[in-house]
Amino acid sequence: MKLIVFLGIAIKSILANKLRSVLTMLGMIIGVSAVIILMSVGGGLQNMISATFEELGSNLLFVQPSNPEAPGFAKISPVFATASLTMGDTEAIKRLRPVSAAVPENANFVKIIAGNEDSLAMLHGSLSEFQQVYGFAMESGQFISEVNIGRRDMVVVLGSKVAEDLFGNDDAIGKQVKIRDKRFTVIGVMAPRGLSSFGFSWDELTVTPITTYQTRLFTLKTPGGEDAVRQISVQIASGWTLAEATKEIETTLRKRHRIDADEEDDFSVISPEQLLGTFETITLALTIFLGLIGSISLLVGSIGIMNIMLVSVTERTREIGLRKAIGAKRRDILMQFLLEAAMLSLSGGAIGLSFAGVAVWGISQIDLGSFRLDAEVSPFIVLVAVMVSVFIGLTSGIYPAMRAARLNPIDALHYG
Repeated sequence: MKLIVFLGIAIKSILANKLRSVLTMLGMIIGVSAVIILMSVGGGLQNMISATFEELGSNLLFVQPSNPEAPGFAKISPVFATASLTMGDTEAIKRLRPVSAAVPENANFVKIIAGNEDSLAMLHGSLSEFQQVYGFAMESGQFISEVNIGRRDMVVVLGSKVAEDLFGNDDAIGKQVKIRDKRFTVIGVMAPRGLSSFGFSWDELTVTPITTYQTRLFTLKTPGGEDAVRQISVQIASGWTLAEATKEIETTLRKRHRIDADEEDDFSVISPEQLLGTFETITLALTIFLGLIGSISLLVGSIGIMNIMLVSVTERTREIGLRKAIGAKRRDILMQFLLEAAMLSLSGGAIGLSFAGVAVWGISQIDLGSFRLDAEVSPFIVLVAVMVSVFIGLTSGIYPAMRAARLNPIDALHYG
């Protein structure tokens, strides 16, 4: 029963100073909103990356150049890794029993121009098996063929969004486009896929024969002067595990690259799960970091609550003395001020939670074509926000409440 009475007193006290109460809650509103928005964005980024790797499937391996002297994930970074993979390596991997398909890949961002229209695309130089490995369907026309690759034809297969940007609803097949001031003929348009891959849509991906890519667009050589490839994507045959395939690929490439037993590989064989684990670690660290940044606002809000409660204790000294004089105990005064602080904090947290929910929903609706962040406020984040709000209110109100509870009733009555 006392609790209900104290709640009533706390509500009356908060409503009696509306402007001050709102300003006090403002710190909590901003703090809770910032934490929830930043953590939700981080979580949405993590979900997007996970969805990307699920789309790739569990039967793929990626072979990439590696720098044994570079630390951690930097080993396979294009900045540090030396071009060490060749078309010959691709052919050798193709012949392995656990492998059903292997395609070399070189890729670069390019601007594709058709008349007065242009579109930014990720241009891949690869083989005809690229379609099989990544599971692309054709909307119209055909994919690059072995004949195109052998003749180094100036042909290109467009992603659906690129085709739409350049030609609208018109048929793109047979049309001419320019890539790095060179004319290419469109022979196919891939069906829409939609999934965003690291902020870049599959529908903005474009493919040309790797021989054309190497000789006409972006030349890349190994230290030995051979044509190099940035990555070899390997599809595992049914009945074989990723571990078995990885072992055979590593053994084959070590022999081809003449790597001694005591030397480290100049390549890396990576599974989608390994890449996912690495990126999840990065995004988790980023989410925590963003949460800590938002927590600074919560700290400021808690200090604001403590200051206002101290002011409230000073203003209500005579009231406290009167309550004690008519029988209120120290714990009653303590409970009263703790409840006021908790209600201020919880109210601010609830408003901040509502504002964050609207903001996160708005962020998730932003569609930039190649990027859409599917952020959402999870029940866990809501629970944490409520618990943090109450905790901050109680901890911020402890000192002012204890100060009020310790007042001598006679001195308090004579105050002012």
